[in-house]
Amino acid sequence: CARWLEELVRPGMKAMDLGTGTGILAIAAALLGAKDVLATDIDPVAVRVARENARINRVDGIVRAVEADVLAGIGETADLVIANIITDVILLIAPAVFRHARPGRVFLCSGISSDRAAEVAAALRAAGFEGVEGRVLGEWAAFASKKPCAAS
Repeated sequence: CARWLEELVRPGMKAMDLGTGTGILAIAAALLGAKDVLATDIDPVAVRVARENARINRVDGIVRAVEADVLAGIGETADLVIANIITDVILLIAPAVFRHARPGRVFLCSGISSDRAAEVAAALRAAGFEGVEGRVLGEWAAFASKKPCAAS
């Protein structure tokens, strides 16, 4: 996921990191040029750690870590939505992510066991995403997909 971020982050874009944990992907997006990164996690300790890591990396003015159950209560949209979380959660949140991704923009997800890659690709397409591209590294898979420009 981090490797793919280098290809996807553009200066000035807005990103979301769902299930941020330590905040590493949110921080990476900020360091790569994202101007605003919303990092969510259900665990208050993870949120505290992500905030501290953002401060240490001097991107605390860019990365906003908040306690939330993935996208529950989040009314924002983003140019890039990132989720490095377990396969079952990605399958559940794909439709919600579709609503939060801006038209023509990308959902990057990883943390997917490679034996379930086809299932995730199908769920992304069913949610409305196009151009679903997968990459496998060992036993893990990642996907980047786009919300169509004509989608709302």
